[in-house]
Amino acid sequence: MKKFLSDPRFAGIEPFPTKVWLSSPTMHGDEQKWVDEAIRTNWVSTVGENIDVIEKQIAEKVGRKCAVALSCGTAALHLAIKLCGEKLYGQPAVGHGTLEGRRVFASDMTFDATVNPICYEGGIPVFIDTERDTWNMDPAALEKAFELYPEVKLVVVAHLYGTPGKVDEIRKICEAHSALIVEDAAESFGAAYKGVQTGCFGTVSVLSGNGNKIITGSSGGFLLTDDVDDANKARKWSTQSREAAPWYQHEELGYNYRMSNIIAGVLRGQLPYLDAHIAQKKAIYERYREGLADLPVRMNPFDAEKSEPNFWLSCLLIDEGAMAPMARGERDYLYKSESGKSSPQEILDALAAFNAEGRPIWKPMHMQPIYRTNSYVTVEGNGRDRSNANISGSSVDVGAGVFESGLCFFVGEKLLVEVPIFEPQMAA
Repeated sequence: MKKFLSDPRFAGIEPFPTKVWLSSPTMHGDEQKWVDEAIRTNWVSTVGENIDVIEKQIAEKVGRKCAVALSCGTAALHLAIKLCGEKLYGQPAVGHGTLEGRRVFASDMTFDATVNPICYEGGIPVFIDTERDTWNMDPAALEKAFELYPEVKLVVVAHLYGTPGKVDEIRKICEAHSALIVEDAAESFGAAYKGVQTGCFGTVSVLSGNGNKIITGSSGGFLLTDDVDDANKARKWSTQSREAAPWYQHEELGYNYRMSNIIAGVLRGQLPYLDAHIAQKKAIYERYREGLADLPVRMNPFDAEKSEPNFWLSCLLIDEGAMAPMARGERDYLYKSESGKSSPQEILDALAAFNAEGRPIWKPMHMQPIYRTNSYVTVEGNGRDRSNANISGSSVDVGAGVFESGLCFFVGEKLLVEVPIFEPQMAA
């Protein structure tokens, strides 16, 4: 990587003195106030005022009746999928999942936390290809999937990199097939589709407070629902399914998934600054877009007429004619430098040489070793049953194309662009 420091193209540019991370948090000081309060009052476990307040504030901010504070977004996804599984198929025997042996449609281009909970419940993910307009689940491919697997009754949809997908089309298709939706809005808190916040579109929806998200508790997540009974059931499951008896009594399987009052305090201090964080991320996105306008690249797309992303990550897609040769194995990669061309890995290595972190686009789930034999569906049908589809590229596979030619830039530091931090937008 040292070669980039002496490359004449970068003459006069010095490495950052300290590491610039991909999406580091922005803290304000209010977080410490509520953490200290939890410690002062000795409420540091999975009950306390911070939890009660943040659940109420998150529900109000998103526009759902109930929010359940959990240890992480993955825990929220698991309980959301479990709730929908029980709605569809009833309560399973202990040791068996609610989706055992049943197929579930899921976004293909996403982090594996979106998909793994399907397997926790014994389900079989079927991956739905990506569309080019927002890099989210393709409604046309989803419709094709229902033609192939009409028995499916659950769809898990993610909003990639903070950009809402084609919500109306996906919901219409699911309603026509009487399918429930788990909406993974972990990356899109604060984003809106037709003026409505993401997190409002699923039968059950999910947010994340992971350390790299738009607001953070260092960890934490929320299950969102308009069904009070579902919220209460999820809270019960998250505390080992303890019954209201004077001793420990359990009538169904439970989990240790409840959020701590300490984490809730960090989130309570972060939430008033959500709109300021989104404004900063948007300004960074626009800075990249303007600065790269003359190059054969495109930024991650969104539908400006119907949606307002939270711009969680700024991504770049290299045009086909400007792609230099690149090959990736399971852990290693090779690329060739060519004048006037580049590849994601070359750009990522250049960023690293200047002490800045970048990242490849999410590797689609159907390309992951663990899921390499699972079905995935494109607008043409089953992507696994076409001769030489993965060898010669003879089949449509939008997600694989975005992965091969895309990368994510660093967006978490004020070093890139200064945006005023606005006053908090709600009472603490």
